[in-house]
Amino acid sequence: MNRAQKSELVQDLNGVFSSTSVVVVAHYSGMTVNDMVQLRGRMSEAGAAFRVTKNRLTKLALGGTPCDGIAELFKGPTAIAYSDDPVAAPKVMIDFAKENDNLVILGGIMEQTVLDPAGVKALASMPSLDELRAKIVGMLNTPATRIAGVLQAPGGQLARVVGAYAAQGEGA
Repeated sequence: MNRAQKSELVQDLNGVFSSTSVVVVAHYSGMTVNDMVQLRGRMSEAGAAFRVTKNRLTKLALGGTPCDGIAELFKGPTAIAYSDDPVAAPKVMIDFAKENDNLVILGGIMEQTVLDPAGVKALASMPSLDELRAKIVGMLNTPATRIAGVLQAPGGQLARVVGAYAAQGEGA
């Protein structure tokens, strides 16, 4: 990698660290190429990204960003997962780490809060933004459905009473 490529990589990583809401750092030693492809595919489906990093360049990229608190995690074969949704990347990483012992979560950062592996796991157990939005919409729709049912009931009862009287009048 020449100097220009390194500079470009540092700028790219600096943009990632400045703009994403969550970054998870992990060791990937012992993972096969197939494992990496599977993990990247799951990350992509969840709207997150996974990339192997060079520690020295990553530490340079962390400077001046809200994520500079995780610089000490970059030792050994490290990779990062990141996403704009604060739950997407941790959820995929934790799920994949359960299946593959070679992926070891070292920690992460959300906004400016440094997370240990337990913190990343706790973050992964929370519902995603899409799940929360669906719950809120469901909560908002439920009262409206009940109100519509209550308002329709008297009209339906009145129609049945009128229908019954009409049937009695015809039968007499």
